[in-house]
Amino acid sequence: MHRPRTIVTADPELDDLNSMIRLLLHSNELRIEGLVYASSRFHWKGDEAGTTFFHADREYSEPQTSFRWKPGERFIDDAVDAYERVQPTLAVHDPRYPTGAELRSIVRTGNVDFEGDMSTESPGSQLIAAALLDDDPEPIHIQVWAGTSTVARALLTIEERFADSIDWTAIKAEVSRKAIITKFASQDDTYDAYIRPNWPGIRVTEAMGMGWGYMIRRVLLPEDRELIGAEWTRQNVITVGPLGALYRVWGDGIQMVPGDVTDFFHESGKSRDELAAQGYMAWMDPQPKGEWISEGDTLTMLNVLPNGLRGSEHPSFGGWAGRATRTADGPDTWQVVGSVDAAPDGSTPDEYSSMRWFADAQRDFVTRMQWSVTPRYEDANHHPVVQVSPGLDLTAAAGAAVELAAEATDPDGDALAYEWWQYLEAGSCPEAVQLDGSDGPVVSFAVPIGAESGQTIHLLLRVTDSAAVPLAAYARVIVTVA
Repeated sequence: MHRPRTIVTADPELDDLNSMIRLLLHSNELRIEGLVYASSRFHWKGDEAGTTFFHADREYSEPQTSFRWKPGERFIDDAVDAYERVQPTLAVHDPRYPTGAELRSIVRTGNVDFEGDMSTESPGSQLIAAALLDDDPEPIHIQVWAGTSTVARALLTIEERFADSIDWTAIKAEVSRKAIITKFASQDDTYDAYIRPNWPGIRVTEAMGMGWGYMIRRVLLPEDRELIGAEWTRQNVITVGPLGALYRVWGDGIQMVPGDVTDFFHESGKSRDELAAQGYMAWMDPQPKGEWISEGDTLTMLNVLPNGLRGSEHPSFGGWAGRATRTADGPDTWQVVGSVDAAPDGSTPDEYSSMRWFADAQRDFVTRMQWSVTPRYEDANHHPVVQVSPGLDLTAAAGAAVELAAEATDPDGDALAYEWWQYLEAGSCPEAVQLDGSDGPVVSFAVPIGAESGQTIHLLLRVTDSAAVPLAAYARVIVTVA
């Protein structure tokens, strides 16, 4: 299986920690090449020399020397430490899990002193620049969970080093090809001020949405509500080993920074008005103790995962993190919010392109959590393995018959269920196809007579095992009309 390259930049927001835990549980499937502390409008360290900083329209009204960054902040290191304790057990289930030492060797500090500061290089920006300039032609998925200043500084370093070179045009084109940025909002000004105008060739996807974040309850499908509930989270996450013990939930008594008036998530049993009376900037309704808080930045990660949906190949394909559509910001800029996917009943729920996959992703997550505490392979569930013949990228003429045959096995001997469907929104052929055998391993259909040359039809396959917490494997077949 191909393992995509990725670098993550993150600030100390509590949901970055939760996303980091999920990321480490997927580290067997990824080539993680950097875990970088970064700043944002919400968190910056200060230079420890008493220098003050002020930006209008922030959660402070006077110049600050540091903002929501506790002394000795080490949330990435904490996550790696917890991971290291369970890595030998995880490796029972997949030997590709990296060691704790390997992960620790790629932890860096980025441009954290002030929001949006890219005036100097940092170990984190140097790591990113070196990866973009190395001889490995594989793209690098840069996940921005914070502000973009560390990434911007890396690109500025490359520009300063090579702008006067006769090779600059070729170098810039290659760096632009390799860098694939997926960000959760612009959490400082450096994307708009530097990256977008100076590096228009870089593919950038805006992954921000309510799904997976603090506002998930507004878009979560009703049938999946249990998967963020206190009891389900207690049984499957926060009581499961060292990684689960780090996972943040409502009312757990932990503040990101002691005395932080913007952080009320550690509280429980109080109304929004009661929290405001205590001095908190309570901008959302408190939830029951033990429930899901947020993993907003997970949206930058999910489509990078090589789960068979091929979401990393192009933003328009869609996957666990949703399907993106073009924006007018640049020649290769995309955003997930605003894409419209139809549910099986024809309705178009808000953010359905990501929320349709939430249950599968959550069950995958808690299975990996179980791997971390299950020292015998046969005592845990594992993903089905699926292959499709005659291949995943096919060409067929309008009116031609197409037959696809899946061969799936389950390492645990579980019974398997098959489901094929056309992902109409992901393809460019506007006509629906009639599938014969959509609930079995072999499916067939006819390319619409009116399909035009070059149009694409996306067929998805989900193979699900019969375990108590079922796991899914996928395949996407793209048929291009001849």
